[in-house]
Amino acid sequence: MILAVAMITAGSSTQPRVDVSALPIARSASLVTPTVSTESPNAIVLSMAKSSPIRLRIAAIGLDSKLMKLGLEKDGTLQVPPTGFPAGWYTGSPTPGEIGPAVIAGHVDWNGPAVFYSLNRVRLGDQIVVDRADGTTAKFKVIRIAAFLKSKFPTDAVYGNLTYPGLRLITCDDYDFKLHKYVRNTVVFAALI
Repeated sequence: MILAVAMITAGSSTQPRVDVSALPIARSASLVTPTVSTESPNAIVLSMAKSSPIRLRIAAIGLDSKLMKLGLEKDGTLQVPPTGFPAGWYTGSPTPGEIGPAVIAGHVDWNGPAVFYSLNRVRLGDQIVVDRADGTTAKFKVIRIAAFLKSKFPTDAVYGNLTYPGLRLITCDDYDFKLHKYVRNTVVFAALI
């Protein structure tokens, strides 16, 4: 279990951006591993081999972003991208397509609209596509969308173990003008299809 709480706010990061310009164009996943679900022994769960994500696309909201790598801050909180673009993959989580919750975070604004500015327009059933460094593509379907007070962030629900390949997109929500900060996080939950 990861005890980091996602806090998407203006911040700095020393993580380098991932340069994907020289990598091959992603193709549909061809190497998918079937495994038996521990929750339902008759169910087969498809998963993919480990491969770092390099690009995130959500056609329903016109999102297309390269991905950078994110780690943890010294206080155990999730690093955030140093600017409004691109989004970032948390390297302490599974890669998208592996069993478990892959976590991608991004800002909602940064002196104007940022990478996840339109994330609040995502709907149940929308498709999320993640291109991976090995040239494969992991496709996910949105299964839940929720907003949580930062003070009551459900760490286990977002970062906890899964028996299937999942994806979590995290951004800020609900700016409090009196406190001059965001008080909620929006989380989009998705499952590999």
